[in-house]
Amino acid sequence: MEDQFENQARPIDGPALGAFVIVPSNSTDLVSPIRAVTISAAGTLAWHDSVGVAQATADLPPGTYPMFARRILVTGTTATGLTGWV
Repeated sequence: MEDQFENQARPIDGPALGAFVIVPSNSTDLVSPIRAVTISAAGTLAWHDSVGVAQATADLPPGTYPMFARRILVTGTTATGLTGWV
């Protein structure tokens, strides 16, 4: 089926186009920058934002959180069961 919307800009609050399991790494960027993350087990998140600046959260409950990240760091991330949304 033809994608009638392929030439339109995707808004930041629009639906995700895909998802993948995140394996945190201090040295490797994600396969694609993400626009949201789902965590299955509570904990903290540490990541690099769009310009490479390290960010971190306090403890978060399981859920889905809008964010832009190009890397999820091992150091500072205690949440598990991470899914990245693109």
